[in-house]
Amino acid sequence: MVFTTAVNFIRARGPDELWRKRRIFKLAAHFIGRKRNCYSIAVRYVHRALVYATKGRKLKKLDMKDLWETRIIAGVNEHDIDYRTFRESLYRSDILLNRKVLADLAAWEPYTFKALTDVAKRRAIDDGLASINNEHKVDGIITRGALTKS
Repeated sequence: MVFTTAVNFIRARGPDELWRKRRIFKLAAHFIGRKRNCYSIAVRYVHRALVYATKGRKLKKLDMKDLWETRIIAGVNEHDIDYRTFRESLYRSDILLNRKVLADLAAWEPYTFKALTDVAKRRAIDDGLASINNEHKVDGIITRGALTKS
């Protein structure tokens, strides 16, 4: 392009502006009305949508954490053990399962989850954690603590 005056040279932004606008319009394609057709309005709504998407990713993680904890607490309450005691006992037993796996086991593998609660109860009894009494009988779980006390 040949510009006869400096004013025209300054105002011409070249192909970069086309692609920048195109990117905004692609992100605004599903909006309704002027929000998708008018660039100055589309920019505002696209930026707002991207902010909501960023917040939504964090909220999704928190929601899943709450869901997993609810499922684990429901499974743990069936087997008469406190959630905090259960997690602490599993950690002390070197069973390092995260919330997602424990929630899946509680929902879909009840026998496996019962085995984990039995291990946690045995460990809690051996370590003398406050929320477990010796009233809980845990059969079939043998630990060093159980052998030395007998």
